[in-house]
Amino acid sequence: MERATKQRAAILHVLHMQGRPLLPQELLHEAQKEIANMSLATIYRNLKLLLADETVIAVQLPGQASRYELNEPNATHNEQYVFQCKACQKVIDIDAVEGKLRPKLPKGYVCDAHQLTVFGRCADCR
Repeated sequence: MERATKQRAAILHVLHMQGRPLLPQELLHEAQKEIANMSLATIYRNLKLLLADETVIAVQLPGQASRYELNEPNATHNEQYVFQCKACQKVIDIDAVEGKLRPKLPKGYVCDAHQLTVFGRCADCR
């Protein structure tokens, strides 16, 4: 593991405080409140290191850039449920889904992971 830096600490602080998957640009905007001269290159460099040591995970939404969030110790990453606001594009994790989602697959197929994205408007955009 690389040595801790104030930039990495700021990124981790932002991820912790926001508590939702963030785009690199969102991370930069928030981290610059702590370190004014932080650059997007610094964000990407640190995300690469944090992904490698599994401190953060990438949240993939079809056709969109990756978002990043803290890797919670007891989280199950084979089931990922998120809500995306259609107005501001903000993404949040959904902690629970009513009922158990079980994809019906053809005989012989096995599901390793699944993802559900719910679209709507967040409280701020309603």
